[in-house]
Amino acid sequence: MENLIQQVQALLGIRLSTRQVSALELYEEKLLYWNERFNLTAIRDSQGIRTKHFLDSLSCYLVLRESIPNRLVDVGTGAGFPGIPLKILIPNMQLTLVESVGKKVDFCREIINCLNLEKVEVIQARAEEIGQMPQHRERYDWAVARAVANLPVLTEYLLPLVHVGGSILSQKGESGPAEAHAAEHPAQLLGGHLRYLKKLTLTGVVEDRYLIVIDKVATTPPQYPRRVGLPTKKPLV
Repeated sequence: MENLIQQVQALLGIRLSTRQVSALELYEEKLLYWNERFNLTAIRDSQGIRTKHFLDSLSCYLVLRESIPNRLVDVGTGAGFPGIPLKILIPNMQLTLVESVGKKVDFCREIINCLNLEKVEVIQARAEEIGQMPQHRERYDWAVARAVANLPVLTEYLLPLVHVGGSILSQKGESGPAEAHAAEHPAQLLGGHLRYLKKLTLTGVVEDRYLIVIDKVATTPPQYPRRVGLPTKKPLV
């Protein structure tokens, strides 16, 4: 874990506290245990978890620290990434995790209980469903997602969830620039404006990584997101 501490300090300029390190250690232990039984993620070794899950998730702070979220929603969170590591780093923020797969929802709830995390809600739902729920629509400062969908589709999932003045953050690999270009017009339709791509290199990760930020500049039209499955089947262009 010392390597992770050093990598986080080099990337973010932050020294993780003893409490934060202990939380990540327990998270890793639980993930390894559950992975043996339920196949939550493809990454099954400690080093992979620390680099490709923890460090990758925490890299979002390079963008989030420009406007620390009071309320953040993580859509398609899987085993809690990037939301739970970000909650460990930013303990005062209110976090909503959205995931459609039951075993992953159960794992997230287990981790939240084990780490005694407060102000965290886990919702089993599809992205298209939560985007039309009044208690979640345009309620968040930030919406984040990792490895969920191509950016034109992801934009339709995320932008309805943030208020005007909020932003969405997508973590992407080498396809980031091409996806950002393809998402510019869909973002405009949904009330968004592409702000920037931030390129970064993570130790132990071969491919380039990109953090893509789209700001919410206008209210999303009420017909978006469309019904379940339609954004993927017929992406906005």
